[in-house]
Amino acid sequence: MTSLTTSLRLLTSAFAMSLAMVPAWAEGSAPVPALTLELNAAQPSDKGCRLTFLVNNNLGADLSKAEFEIALFNTAGVVDRLTVLDFKDLPAGKTKVTRFDLAGTDCTKVSRVLINSATECAGTGVEPAACMRKLKTDTKTGIAFASETGVGTASRIYRKYRGLAAGRTRFADTRGR
Repeated sequence: MTSLTTSLRLLTSAFAMSLAMVPAWAEGSAPVPALTLELNAAQPSDKGCRLTFLVNNNLGADLSKAEFEIALFNTAGVVDRLTVLDFKDLPAGKTKVTRFDLAGTDCTKVSRVLINSATECAGTGVEPAACMRKLKTDTKTGIAFASETGVGTASRIYRKYRGLAAGRTRFADTRGR
């Protein structure tokens, strides 16, 4: 019984010491590279629905071009529209606010925004897949916002049932430049 108690004390002490080392290890580690997109607002506009995004590029390199194909789902959970959002350049380590006016879209009928793919991801030293692989999403709205793998079928289904050859509309950042 004494050896069991001693073993448990040693194990508990070793565990406590390893926990004490975690903060020191975490402080020395570099932040994980990420591209963060936050759906910050969805408001009616003269043209339809204005989506406002907060974008933070922590990939460690400037992006000269970043475009994402998104799928808009209606309140029934059905893909209503596919479009490409052009975020243009995203400097490394910077946070940027970007707005897109989606003509003919009623914000109250959008239940979910899905990032289907990165149609452009370019920058010196940035591999094209980094924009999707290192993408983090968040929302401050009542609209679900995410990127998921394996949902590229939304694009094919939409094109088939809508009969659209291209299946995309391009929107550029509406900020004046």
